[in-house]
Amino acid sequence: MSIFFAVIKHDLAMAFRRWSDLAMPLVFFVIVCTLFPLALGQDKELLQAVGPGAIWVAALLATLLSLNTLFREDFDDGSLEQLALSEHPLSVLLLGKTAAHWLVAEVPLVLLAPLLALGFDIPAAGREALLLTLLIGTPTLSLLGSVGAALTAGLRRASGLLAVLILPLSVPVLIFGARSADLAARGQSIEGPLLLLGGITVLALTLTPFATAAAVRVTLD
Repeated sequence: MSIFFAVIKHDLAMAFRRWSDLAMPLVFFVIVCTLFPLALGQDKELLQAVGPGAIWVAALLATLLSLNTLFREDFDDGSLEQLALSEHPLSVLLLGKTAAHWLVAEVPLVLLAPLLALGFDIPAAGREALLLTLLIGTPTLSLLGSVGAALTAGLRRASGLLAVLILPLSVPVLIFGARSADLAARGQSIEGPLLLLGGITVLALTLTPFATAAAVRVTLD
């Protein structure tokens, strides 16, 4: 675990040196969530119905923007190869890098989401559920994204390919996350979708580190 936290600490330090890369996905997320209410008008029922899905879609697209550089610089400077040759398990090292990505790229989105949900006139229960579902679901987006980022680390201008790889796998997270927030806004139980969302996250946490390690080895070969 010490090497796991050391990787997180190192990646966080490197990320904050490149603050412009951190700001771009966050600014994109805010702009998209702001433009939706302006485009839909003042129909409260429509805004409440569309709001959770729109915020989740914006979070997913913002995540894709931030994934392009997850392993790219490490591949270019040879650090990724050194990680693969390390005596420590590659899956643990890459999981640390993915955790750092989530802390830097996803947590700010999660914290901003309830505030942006006010623009959709989502009630307090819906905003709380939105915060909870994003907190549970966004790690899965980072974990799935790490696999795609590892496969495309050696490619230039791989954003389109990365989106093709990640978006289909992210659809269940998107559905259950938005559905939970919508049910909560209507005063209904969210236990079912929330448990399914949590199950997907646990499954992703169990399997994707090994898939990411295998993808890195394929890329390096």
